[in-house]
Amino acid sequence: MAFIKVENVVINTSYIAAVRLEGHNSAGEETVSLLIAIPMFPLFSQELTTTNLYHYEWLEFAGDSATALKDYFSSFNHVTDLLPSQSSSLPHPNSHPRRD
Repeated sequence: MAFIKVENVVINTSYIAAVRLEGHNSAGEETVSLLIAIPMFPLFSQELTTTNLYHYEWLEFAGDSATALKDYFSSFNHVTDLLPSQSSSLPHPNSHPRRD
C-alpha cells in the first residue's frame, strides 16, 4: 500500500481502479483522471452479499498535477507497460527466425 499526494488530496493507491492518462477539460487543458474505488460498508450483515461493495468516482487533475500524475503512472518503477512503444522493432515472442 502506498499513498500519493496531489495538490491537497492524499490517495491510497490500493483504491485506484483505473488511470486515464490522456484527456482534456472544457478549458482545453490536458488532464489525468483517476477512478477511485470507495469501499461501502453495509449497515447490516444481510447486506454483505450485495455485489456493490464499492462506489466509483472519477477525480480529474489538470496543469502541474496532471503532469506529475502522468509522469508517476508512466514510470516503469510504478507500472509495467505491456506494450512499450519501442517493442514494435522487436520480434514477436512467438515468431521464429527463418531458416533457409
